[in-house]
Amino acid sequence: MNFLRGVMGAQATGPQPSGAETVQKLCDRVSSSTLLDDRRDAVRALKALSKKYRVEVGTQGMQYLLTVLETDRSDTEIIGFALDTLYNIISNDVHEDEDQNVQKSSPENDIGGHFTDMFLDQQENLSLILSLMEEFDFHVRWPAVKLMTALLRNRGQQVQQITLVIPTGLSRMMDLLADSREVIRNDGLLLLQQLNKGNAAIQKIVAFENAFERLLDIIAEEGYTDGGIVVEDCLLLLQSLLEHNSSNQNFFKEGSYIPRMTPWFEVAEESIGWSAQKVTNLHLMLQLVQTLVSPTNPPGATSSCQRAMMHCELLQRLCAILMATGVPADILTETINTVSEVIRGCQANQEYFASVNAPSTPPRPAIVVLLLSMVSERQSFALRCAILYCLQSSLYRNEVSQAQIVATLLPSTVDASTVSAGQLLCGGLFSADSLSNWCAAMALSHSLLGSGSQREQLLRVQLATSMGQPPVSLLQQCTSILAQGGKLQTRVGLLILLCTWLTDCSIAVAHFLHNSSNIPFVMNQITEHHGEDEHLVQGLCALLLGICIFYNDNSLENYTRPKLKQLLEKRIGKENFFEKLSFVSKHELYSLASRRPKPSASSSSTLLFDYEFTRLVREIEGLIVKAVQKSAEEEKKEEEVRKTMQQNDNILAQYKDLIRVQDCQISELKEKVTSLTMQYEQAEIAIGQQSAHIGQLKDQYNLLKAQTGKDGLSGPLQAEMNGPFGQRESPELSHLQSELECAQRENSELQSRLAHRGDNEEMVRLRGILETQEAELEALRAQRDESHQDSAGDQSSLNEDLQSRLTAMKEENAQLEDERQKLSEERAALAGRLEKVQEEVEKRTSEAAEARQEQDDLLVLLADQDTKLQALRCRLRTLGHSVDDEDDDDDLDVKALDDSHEDKA
Repeated sequence: MNFLRGVMGAQATGPQPSGAETVQKLCDRVSSSTLLDDRRDAVRALKALSKKYRVEVGTQGMQYLLTVLETDRSDTEIIGFALDTLYNIISNDVHEDEDQNVQKSSPENDIGGHFTDMFLDQQENLSLILSLMEEFDFHVRWPAVKLMTALLRNRGQQVQQITLVIPTGLSRMMDLLADSREVIRNDGLLLLQQLNKGNAAIQKIVAFENAFERLLDIIAEEGYTDGGIVVEDCLLLLQSLLEHNSSNQNFFKEGSYIPRMTPWFEVAEESIGWSAQKVTNLHLMLQLVQTLVSPTNPPGATSSCQRAMMHCELLQRLCAILMATGVPADILTETINTVSEVIRGCQANQEYFASVNAPSTPPRPAIVVLLLSMVSERQSFALRCAILYCLQSSLYRNEVSQAQIVATLLPSTVDASTVSAGQLLCGGLFSADSLSNWCAAMALSHSLLGSGSQREQLLRVQLATSMGQPPVSLLQQCTSILAQGGKLQTRVGLLILLCTWLTDCSIAVAHFLHNSSNIPFVMNQITEHHGEDEHLVQGLCALLLGICIFYNDNSLENYTRPKLKQLLEKRIGKENFFEKLSFVSKHELYSLASRRPKPSASSSSTLLFDYEFTRLVREIEGLIVKAVQKSAEEEKKEEEVRKTMQQNDNILAQYKDLIRVQDCQISELKEKVTSLTMQYEQAEIAIGQQSAHIGQLKDQYNLLKAQTGKDGLSGPLQAEMNGPFGQRESPELSHLQSELECAQRENSELQSRLAHRGDNEEMVRLRGILETQEAELEALRAQRDESHQDSAGDQSSLNEDLQSRLTAMKEENAQLEDERQKLSEERAALAGRLEKVQEEVEKRTSEAAEARQEQDDLLVLLADQDTKLQALRCRLRTLGHSVDDEDDDDDLDVKALDDSHEDKA
């Protein structure tokens, strides 16, 4: 203890030791002392010297301090001193006792970085610090958090890589957010901010460690925008977790955390002004919303977040801030940028924004109020750029809004009592302010993107230039102002508008070429030698000339595509033209504008390009080069191909119209089917109700009949009851009788038809069935006759029996009808066979007749021969010759043959 008093206390006699010697003695004391109190005092002394003698303490005592952290963990006080000492030697913060010249020295003298490297040489040291962060004692946990933060600031990537391989390392850091002590929780936020920088893997792990839930709870507890620096730290941490991390953005949306952002923007109008911290907090909140719906995110993720913000009314809150009064200018600008990205490309959000009105008398659309500020020179540059971006986002892929903007420029829709968006844009386009000219030109060009019909409609716009002069078209007025010269920003804006207008619109190209002074002016701009500032104008003029060549439909004889190409070759030259054309894409501001849709420039004079125009240049620049280089034969072939494709498009359009008509017809038929289905269901319900009512009436009737049977009603009363019943049942009996007669007639017809089938076995079976059915019918008739003489109770049972038998008869009749059809088919088959047999019989009969004719001819010949033989025999006998017996036998045979022929005949 005397030694420590000599170091820390009053001056001792003799020479004073140097700082290095003192540190060396304290380090020896830490390593050699067996008493914990001595070691604690030595570490406390090192802590006191660590700020003034930082290098000496770090060089000589770091290893001893790490040993204390491992061996003396049971004593929280010495652990706290050791951690504070390590923080002092590793942290690069400027201390009061430290020579500040060291901090301002070159990177080679980065003391904190060198000590951090020494500390990280063994990864176990970082594991030791993380394990100490689990201690609940404030004097241990807080210094461990500060030391870890300092390590991350000095060597962030190395600490991140080591932390990823340490089990539960990130979980221990996340537990800091749940600490009830605000100092530890707030420093834990700073620690996590440093830990998340540039490491997507750690960002994902932290997000899945329930970081979003805890941070949003802290923001709510602190009072949202009215909170202090803690809310700012939470928002910065959320920003680092979500920015450029689509996985975390999707997790944030799927976890339903977007609705929890809505209360952030419940901002009341305040007349006393906003505090700087509140402005900062709301600014970060707006940036966080922009991170979720940024155009650079995947399209699917952006659109889903946009729909979620509309569903939870976050967009409505932002529009309320937009139209509120007393909002600071920078917050209003950031709110407009946020609304722009929330509505960009989302039709539902764009429709809602178009319906927002400013709280004025009379109410005006919000877009009109914003355009008033955009074309005003008094507003700030950032605010005017934000309004332009908002208008561009509301028109992006929104043909309805594009048509509405163009419609406000047409003469038929102009209302002198109100200021329209088209009037404001025309006023800004031709004002003396170059920034207003450029912004209005960009707004009009966005109303034409992707819409050929709007390009044609804009040709109808007429402007009144001066009193007593006829109106001129908007296209002519733009070219006239362009020819007059002016500021660079104005000319660039007009050229961008003309290039966008004429692209993919042959009619607009024809209108532009119809003015004979336009092409010479454009060529003069390309060929004249100006300074470097005019290179961009030359490049845009070359682009405009190339568009006139590529989209030329050859409707003007003096400016057909071949003639324009010949004029280009003579006046400019192809190589020179291509060089001038490349000036656009090679401009330094071109690459800056092509990065993201939001206009970004350091000053108004550097705002020359638009994001969508850079995309247009990339699409058509190569097409223009090919069109200029093509020969006349290739152009003819392309023209033929283009005509063929146009015909195919016309045919396709006709088929589409036909399909559209058929779809309408199908939808009408579906509606009819739906209505008929509903009617059928209603009819079934009505039938069911009627059946239930009839059942109830039958039950009442049976109950009444049972009561009358028990009471033994008198004859007159019984007759009175039977009278109406008989009258009621007689129609049913007559109906049954008519059905029985019909069935009998059908059976008789079947029997008569089947009688022609002969003695077929099937016919015999059917006849038996018919006879049985006829007998049953006779029995039914007899029962029916008896039913007229029975009492009311017998009639009811008989009717039920008749109905059941009638049902059976109907079923049998149906079966007989089926059999009748089968028999008819068999009869038709037999008829076909009979016709074939008749044909065969006729054939055989004709053959037999021919045979008989031949036989008759033979008989005649035989008879002649016999006569001749007889005559010869007689002559022989006369002459005295004798006749043989064989001849007589032959005669007998001939006679026998004749007799047989006569019998057959």
